[in-house]
This record gives sequence, structure tokens and C-alpha cells, in this order.
Amino acid sequence: MAEGVAPDVAGAAAPLPSARDVAVWRIALRNRGVLWGGVVLALIALVAVIGPWFVVDPTNLNPMTRLRPPGEAGLMGTDQLGRDVFSRVLSGARVSLVVGLAVAVIAIAIGLVLGLVAGYVRWTDAIIMRVMDGLMSIPAILLAIAMISLSGATLGTVVAAIVIPEIPRVTRLVRSVVLTVREEAYVEAAIAAGTRVHMIMVRHVLPNTIAPLIVQATYICGSAMLTEAILGFLGAGIPPEIPSWGNIMSEGRTFFQLTPWIIFFPGLALAVTVLAVNIVGDGLRDTLDPRIARTMR
Repeated sequence: MAEGVAPDVAGAAAPLPSARDVAVWRIALRNRGVLWGGVVLALIALVAVIGPWFVVDPTNLNPMTRLRPPGEAGLMGTDQLGRDVFSRVLSGARVSLVVGLAVAVIAIAIGLVLGLVAGYVRWTDAIIMRVMDGLMSIPAILLAIAMISLSGATLGTVVAAIVIPEIPRVTRLVRSVVLTVREEAYVEAAIAAGTRVHMIMVRHVLPNTIAPLIVQATYICGSAMLTEAILGFLGAGIPPEIPSWGNIMSEGRTFFQLTPWIIFFPGLALAVTVLAVNIVGDGLRDTLDPRIARTMR
């Protein structure tokens, strides 16, 4: 029996994880984009988790030290209410990372289920995809603003508002993979042998969606962080009492000409984080793409 192939209960051959599959992740870690992007993200996550414990409360008001430049009253200066910008940026990192990860996980989970059903169960395809097309026709920012206006600006509402526009993209991706895999010989053999549908989807179809979903998750995470910052900047995101990079920049734009550091530091943190996420995504794409992987043997 060939390595990495095991017989299906119904007699069809199904690919199983092999040493070569494990080696793909080793190749990914040798990719400079994955390595350096992962290191930057790990540092940002570490600082976001433990950093606020070592700085002052980001909500503390001190009008006597308002609008002080960096170095005089703190590493990143103070804002118009005398709050420490450095501590607020660290707290904002928590919000952005939580939103990015939550949106990526939820969108991938829901989109995976809908894509598997739409791609494999023929009669559901038209129904699910027309609903997805309808969601994609609504601008994501407008949908998010409408949801937040109706239900209030909370972290859960912001996550839900950003998740909904991302689900159709994941669904379409999974559906395209399923439509390709279902025509493979080993899937047709399993169907002919009478293997149940849920067993075929779990054993044969689902493993083929993992690689593209991992790459898609990184782009969703970066996009969610940007969307959350945009909503915060427009005043429709996280409440002002919870520091986020978007509302920090929104509050500081009035004083931008006098105190540009209020906008510069959270903007720089957002740019570096999203750039690191996208670099990791590009590295994983180059590694997991079969056409590119063949050239890396």
C-alpha cells in the first residue's frame, strides 16, 4: 500500500496525513514571511497581554499634563484629557487582536459549514449562494454601522457586524474547493461504494479545505482589524471608554496639527500589526499552494 493512503471502510482509497504534510509546515516556518511576520505578531500579542499590567490606567484623567509631547509626560505623550497615550495604545492592541481573531474564527467556522453544504448537496447550492450574493451586495461598513446603530456599540456587536460580510467570501472559497474535490476518483469511488455523505465530507472533502482556509483566515483577521479601526474612527465602533486604535485616532484628530503623536502611534501600531498578518498570509499562501509547493521540493 502506498505511503499516506489508507483504505476507506467502503473500499475507496482516502489520503491521510503523511510525513510530507508535516514537512509543509516545516517549509512554512522556513519561509521568511511566515517567520518574521509570526515573530512580530507574537511580540504584539505578548505586549498586549502583559503590557497593561505595567503601565498606568488608560482611563486616568490628568488635565494638568494634557497634550504633553512624548518623553515629557510618557513614552508616547498624553492626549487632550491628560491620559497616557502609551497605555491606551497597549489597551487598544487587546481590542484589535480580540476582534481580529474572533472574526476570523467565527467567519471560517460558519463559512466552512455553509460552503461544504452548498458545494456537496446540490439542491442547497442555489439557495445558499443567492443569500451569500445578497450579503456581498451590501457594503460592509454600511452594514456594520446599521447593526451598531440598532443594537448599540459593544464588542460583541462590532464582532458580529464585521463577521457577517466575511461569511460569503469564506463560503464561496469552500464551495469552489468542494466542487473540485467531489469530481475526484476517490470521492466517486466512495459514493459508488455506498459511503455515507457525512463520512465522505469529513474524510475526503474537509481535509482539502484546510490549507486555503488557513490563508483566508489571516486576511480576514487583518481586514477585521482595519474595519474595527474605521468604525472606531467614525464613532460607530467600540465605546469611547474602551480604548481602541480607532477611537484613539478619532479623539486625537481635532488636535492633529498641534499633537500629531496622538494619531501617529496608534496608526503605526495598526499598520505594523496588519502588515505582519498579511505577510504571514502571503508566506502561508506561497507554501501551501500546490503549484508553488512543487517547486520547493
